Amino acid sequence: MPSPPDLPKRDIVVIGASAGGVEALRGFFHALPADLPAAFLVVLHIPADTPSQLDRVLGYSTRLAVKIAQDGEAISNGQVYVASADRHLMATPQGIRLSRGPKEGRSRPSIDVLFRSAATAFGSRVIGVVLSGALDDGTAGLWAVKDHQGVALVQDPDEAMHSSMPRSAIAHVQVDLAGKVEALAARVGELVGTAAPEMVQTANPQLALENHITMEGNALKAGVMDLGKVSKYTCPDCHGVLVQIEEGPIVRFRCHTGHAFSLKSLMAQVNEAIDNGLWATLRAVEERVMLLRQMAQLAQTSGAGDEAARLCKQAEESEQRIQPLRELVLDPLFFSHAAKG
Repeated sequence: MPSPPDLPKRDIVVIGASAGGVEALRGFFHALPADLPAAFLVVLHIPADTPSQLDRVLGYSTRLAVKIAQDGEAISNGQVYVASADRHLMATPQGIRLSRGPKEGRSRPSIDVLFRSAATAFGSRVIGVVLSGALDDGTAGLWAVKDHQGVALVQDPDEAMHSSMPRSAIAHVQVDLAGKVEALAARVGELVGTAAPEMVQTANPQLALENHITMEGNALKAGVMDLGKVSKYTCPDCHGVLVQIEEGPIVRFRCHTGHAFSLKSLMAQVNEAIDNGLWATLRAVEERVMLLRQMAQLAQTSGAGDEAARLCKQAEESEQRIQPLRELVLDPLFFSHAAKG
């Protein structure tokens, strides 16, 4: 039933997707009524050096107007705003803001950033939708939406091409519906324009601080160290100290320069750092072997046979010692945890 005119209405729909998300988004918007009095803001993880074509892709799937979001523009009903590459998309009472603030969950744009900003700006008016994707970006953001009395919708993990993001959201947030994209679109159609619950809790200063960090970038000055206790981990991006943030069942981290991680994305980034470090070590040892052998050749040419033999032995020992490291870097099981989902 439509809400009375003096009450706020559900009219802000935020949607997040990652791997496998293009098809999910196309199916969602194809099934969505085109005359809904709501604004739709979409984050899809894309490489930083690849301009987004999602506005064109979704334009073929819906009669709603679709565009790449621009910094400072007003948020209007009947419009779909798509995040651009290498920019966080934020929803504020003053309109859309774009930021090249610190990455969250290894991503820019980040789903959590969009959801968190919308939750703090529009509270119970927000409907959050998490679709197909790897790891767990969107879980903390959907928690913020639900914590502000918004609605939490998640794609059925069995339908999603990559189920990790939906499964994480369902495991950590009291979702209102987990279903196929057509069911999610139908539920959004039912909810838009209905009365939004009156907000009873006060503003969350922690989320406001994190929004500020995303926009301004100076996390240390903003007070990032007050977000939680200092953890035993360091940021794999900048090697700064990580603060542990706890929200209900969700544990995540943010460093003093602003990078943010969930447990899964931190594991993935640490694994990547290990991988890079192992390959760098392999390269250095192989260069040592080549140098030793070149020195041995020069020694042999100059008639220093004993020295040549000693250098050759060192090269062979280096080859033997590096073999376990070579086996480790090629072992898929060692790196399998962060690759799942």
